[in-house]
Amino acid sequence: MTVIGCSGSFPGPQSPASCYLVQADDEAGRTWSILLDLGNGALGVLQRHLALDEIDAVLLSHLHPDHCLDVCGLYVTRKYSPARADGGRLPVHGPHGVERRMAEAYGGEEGSALARQLDYREWEARQPVRIGPFTVTPIPVNHPVEAYGLRVEADGQVLAYSGDTDSCPELSELFTAATLALADSAFVDGRDETRDIHLTGSRAAAAAVEAGGVQRLMLTHIPSWNDPEVCRAQAAAVWAGEVELAEPERTYPL
Repeated sequence: MTVIGCSGSFPGPQSPASCYLVQADDEAGRTWSILLDLGNGALGVLQRHLALDEIDAVLLSHLHPDHCLDVCGLYVTRKYSPARADGGRLPVHGPHGVERRMAEAYGGEEGSALARQLDYREWEARQPVRIGPFTVTPIPVNHPVEAYGLRVEADGQVLAYSGDTDSCPELSELFTAATLALADSAFVDGRDETRDIHLTGSRAAAAAVEAGGVQRLMLTHIPSWNDPEVCRAQAAAVWAGEVELAEPERTYPL
């Protein structure tokens, strides 16, 4: 997994908004590349790590701009780039209404044309999707809009990405026996009292502990106004092992 962007809610000075490049080889040795979210600012940084025509699928946890807005720019590259190849429509998986939401975000008469380049597919809760060597299962989570955590399995490893969520029973389903739990930590205990939007470090850690079998815990989606070390410390009070912080443009083997 390569962290393309991990800034919470909007691009920060050191990182774009949410985007994670996940890669694995199939039995024939072909490398497959999928994106978990494509938030604002991520498309530029992504090009330092992958040619855009090598993306095999985009998987959107939910339809807030910091998780999906750069799909509009990706459409532009597929439609207008002089070097574009006719590779067919790119699968874009997302919540119900994803096609309409992206058309509205692009705007104007051309908004409806995005579907000529992008093959929109709507999540069905707990229904696994196969993409090359990956099996991806969307698990509903606790956020003000329809949102999913994504459980990504390949080569016997499990990446459990919370997307945006607060505590909910479904996090146990998402995180159980994960190689890496990549968890939202946008809120801070003692400061952010609003519930049903985001996790704090301590609540992310508690969810991982309750799920059982989680090998690694990594906090992400931390806005630029947070001190990441405060988030880490709050998680470390609950999590017995090392609490990792997602770092932009760093690759993590699983």
